[in-house]
Amino acid sequence: MKTIEIKAQKRETFGKKEAKKIQRAGMIPAAIYGNGETIHFSIDAKDVKPIIYTPNSYIINIDIDGKKETGVMREIQFHPVKEQIQHIDFYRAVPGQEVSIDIPVKLVGSSIGVKQGGKLSLMKRKLHVKGVLENLPDELSIDITDLELGKSIFVGDLKFEGLTLLTPATTAVAAVKMTRAARGAAAAAAATK
Repeated sequence: MKTIEIKAQKRETFGKKEAKKIQRAGMIPAAIYGNGETIHFSIDAKDVKPIIYTPNSYIINIDIDGKKETGVMREIQFHPVKEQIQHIDFYRAVPGQEVSIDIPVKLVGSSIGVKQGGKLSLMKRKLHVKGVLENLPDELSIDITDLELGKSIFVGDLKFEGLTLLTPATTAVAAVKMTRAARGAAAAAAATK
């Protein structure tokens, strides 16, 4: 999995007043937790854009005043009106231990259903998985070659080596839906028989 480096400054003061003061300075309050220790820090809003406004998932190396921490993004809190980032939570990732993270889905192959006139829909862009930090892939490739018209691929149908899928098994990932043109052609074919 790809990694990104971020510089941060440790903070000792907390509360809404301090958080607003940090935000006015162009910084974002953040915390990294896990393994019994929580560290509060602030990061430059410009530095987090590459990890937030992207479909990719990253392992993040955070340099907090010289102390190195490795983590994955767990939660982002946005302002309800301004869409401004208010707080970010990271979960500490330790080599050799399992971590849960959202990984993007990539559909590969050419579906039978699409060749028959259907429309391919990607319904779940990321899947929540658990795995050892070193074994996490950049993306989850799903072969759709055998996906027929009117059929779906569910999380329960998928298996990835070294990963446990945490997204519910009944969640549809991709489907080939019948288009109006395909329905009309099917009705015309049925009428001529």
